Amino acid sequence: MEPSIKALLEDRVFYFFSQISDIPRESGNEKAISDYLKNFAQERGLFVRQDEYLNILIKKPATPGYEKAPIVILQGHMDMVCEKNAGTVHDFLKDPLKLVIEGDFLKADGTTLGGDNGIAVAYALALLDASDLPHPGLEVIVTTDEEVGLTGALAMDVSDVEGKYFVNLDSEEEGEFVVSCAGGLRAIFKMPLQYQKVERSAYNQVNLSIKGLKGGHSGVEIDKNRANANMLTGIVLCKLNDALDDLKVLTVSGGMKDNVITREGFSTILVNKNSMKVYEDALLDVIAEIQYEYKTSDPDIQITSEVVECDPSIQVLSKQSKEDLIFLLMSFPTGIQAMSAEIPGLVESSINLGKLRIEEDELVFEFATRSSVKSRKQRMVRTLQMFADKVGGTCIETKKYPEWPFKSQSKLLDQCVATYEKLYGRKPIVKGLHAGLESGVFLEKLPHLEAISFGPDLFDVHSPDERLSIPSTKRTWEYLTEVLKSLI
Repeated sequence: MEPSIKALLEDRVFYFFSQISDIPRESGNEKAISDYLKNFAQERGLFVRQDEYLNILIKKPATPGYEKAPIVILQGHMDMVCEKNAGTVHDFLKDPLKLVIEGDFLKADGTTLGGDNGIAVAYALALLDASDLPHPGLEVIVTTDEEVGLTGALAMDVSDVEGKYFVNLDSEEEGEFVVSCAGGLRAIFKMPLQYQKVERSAYNQVNLSIKGLKGGHSGVEIDKNRANANMLTGIVLCKLNDALDDLKVLTVSGGMKDNVITREGFSTILVNKNSMKVYEDALLDVIAEIQYEYKTSDPDIQITSEVVECDPSIQVLSKQSKEDLIFLLMSFPTGIQAMSAEIPGLVESSINLGKLRIEEDELVFEFATRSSVKSRKQRMVRTLQMFADKVGGTCIETKKYPEWPFKSQSKLLDQCVATYEKLYGRKPIVKGLHAGLESGVFLEKLPHLEAISFGPDLFDVHSPDERLSIPSTKRTWEYLTEVLKSLI
């Protein structure tokens, strides 16, 4: 072990972070880390419950003088995203992480660090282990499979949880307090397709590609007004269809994940050989329009056209199916649907068409809807269902997770802000997120809770460049213990 790492492990938080970094804990492989947490509590005589999903609940009594203070729930997740650099030899099923220090940052050598959300677990273990820190009664909840759909939190029974204050430690910017997050709902829209025969010798087959978009996470970058390649495919096809009497569409596709703003889109069309000049002019026009509209948000958009040899194995959509496809892509709601009236600058509701494809004889669209207002989230999906009714299709809800509504009156938030100002002489940033957090799940189960989320500076999560600020981690520990001390 490097001397610098050895010295760092004298700090109780980093000691426990090192301990859990020795245990492989990719989503779906959490039995060992869950058992470690269970044994940790049992060795200290603390109440512990491990459920069938491997979620952990640990309870620690209040220290003297805090017996009547509201119980505080500390929450994080035990799983991590496992990525490594090309050439890095590491087996995430059995190898411990190799921790290294670079300047003021703690990293892993060639792999993700698991600071998301191992640092929450380390804070909780340090508090549970301490005998010299005053605090109210503590309930530590550590969930499984957060990174693959919040499934541990969604499944957890909380009937024996007694806390009033809920502190989620899965935030990544020091000095920023999250007090609200969006709920999410996925929708899969399917439309049956009809096909027709054409005399292909009269047509050129053309492959259209839309590339160079920035894309991004639909819960984070949706406010940047970036282009969605699937929606651009609709704009291009509409322009060409208006200009050409007999445009034929063979295929459309775009996107890999419903919660990612689509970066690339593809379509295959047939253009009458006698109409190529009209086609080329219309394509140049729509390219110019799109590049102008997105010159700031997506300055590198490239739309290309390639004439290729006709593939007789690809069927041609009927005129009605083509018209329905274009109608839907031109009509679907997309992007921001509402901004929050309570938290300035926060996106309240949005919708993203992340995946588009033809699957057998159906056109398939996959959407991610988000809102911090439950009724608006449901209304967006109802809108999609009405479109489906119009074209003889179906639209079903799939994955869903609850929102975390903002509570303007919160003693916990007031005390957290006051403690921050006392320690650092400045106000923290209080904000909401358009992405989802496990807090929303627990607030739905326990609506009486007052909740907040904060954490130390953590950069480039989910990548081998992930790094945790050592000074920020120490300050956040100091802050967390002061907050608990103040809740008497």
